[in-house]
Amino acid sequence: MKVSAHAVARMLGTWQEGPGPAHQRLSDRLRLLVLDGRLPLGSAQPSERDLATALSTSRTTVSAAYRTLVDQGYLATRARARATVRLPDDPPPERRSTADHAAIDLSFAAPPAPVEILHTAFATALEQLPRHFERHGYDRYGIAELREAVAGWYRRRSLPTAPDHILITNGAQHALALLARTLLSPRDRVLIDHPTYPHAISTFTEARARLLAVALTPSGWDTAQLQDVARSAQLAYLIPDFHNPTGLCMPTSIRAGLRLACPTVVVDETMTDLALDGASPEPFALHMPTAISIGSVSKSIWGGLRIGWIRAAPSVLERVQHNRHTTDLGTPVVEQLAAAVLLNEHQTQRHGTLQQLRSQRDALQKALTEHLPEVQALRPTGGITLWATFPQPISSRLAAIAPDHGVTIAAGPRFGIGGAFERNIRLPYTLPPGQLAEAIDRLAQARRALTRGATGSHTPAPVA
Repeated sequence: MKVSAHAVARMLGTWQEGPGPAHQRLSDRLRLLVLDGRLPLGSAQPSERDLATALSTSRTTVSAAYRTLVDQGYLATRARARATVRLPDDPPPERRSTADHAAIDLSFAAPPAPVEILHTAFATALEQLPRHFERHGYDRYGIAELREAVAGWYRRRSLPTAPDHILITNGAQHALALLARTLLSPRDRVLIDHPTYPHAISTFTEARARLLAVALTPSGWDTAQLQDVARSAQLAYLIPDFHNPTGLCMPTSIRAGLRLACPTVVVDETMTDLALDGASPEPFALHMPTAISIGSVSKSIWGGLRIGWIRAAPSVLERVQHNRHTTDLGTPVVEQLAAAVLLNEHQTQRHGTLQQLRSQRDALQKALTEHLPEVQALRPTGGITLWATFPQPISSRLAAIAPDHGVTIAAGPRFGIGGAFERNIRLPYTLPPGQLAEAIDRLAQARRALTRGATGSHTPAPVA
């Protein structure tokens, strides 16, 4: 696989800015692209001359950066051939800080498990399990109890839904992958919010779709731009409810007036039940009945409960389940029974959990004001993340050095395409207030070290 110079240039983004010599900044950014998986292992990189032209820099700078990556073990070279991406045989030991034994992970936006209600739900599920023993246990649509429970969740939100409009999946990510495999062909165009959920970008990229990014503004969605871009798209993927990563919520006026001309609109509702200021948003499909909705209990209950769903017309679900056997044969029955209990008992909207998230959100914003006053972050009205903006494009370099100071973060470019969002990081507020304050203090230390010219060599953390 060959990667063009222009493709690498897009992924690099604004690599020129920051302290240190240009070749060091370039090699640092290229190494992060390798570790992040955006430059695949074994892929052939552009020649020094071509990359220098695409980056509007000197060939000497590119040559020095390539030599550094060869020395570090991230590029392999052969005579009369392009350099290819590899990983070091013996990665250098990670530098340890005094805080490493208690490193704080801000790369995962996931709540802790509600132990008591999970224990009760699974105890009830085990009591109900014997009535399924006479069946084979494989159901590509999901068990009847859970399909009815999910349909009831929609009906409580004023959206008429029958069980035959529901297909159960192994989480929302699995739901999106099934839809992409069923509804998209190679080179189909997909409209996405920008930024958006990074695993959605990966899903559509693996489906060989072409992404059409529509930027979110600080005030939200640009209706005119969405409608214009949708005319040339086969599918649109939107996160209208407490958007990941920005925390924005699409107003009712936009939902009611939005008309997208693409054949398929998929809306991600995994954050719907996490309204912190006011009521939960109304279902997108109230205004666009043909929209396909995906949801899960991973954010409202626990990420370890891998239960999600698709709400769509029965004809669409029939196509999805027909393709499902290529990846799995169904969702575990016990987990489905437990999820049905939780949904039927309205446990996805727990007053105590929402109050705790409000407290943690406020603690995070207070810590940002105290330790990183130059960072801007809108106050989200729901969900579990806020989108922080630095004055300078330092996100990837900060993510590389932050573990040396005892904190792990998700850099902004993980949530976009073309190297965008180098001024941003996503910060979840799913940890206790004291840990959040300590995490931001450590992040501020990393920021000061970066200003002094320090570099990092840590593998970017996975994102959830």
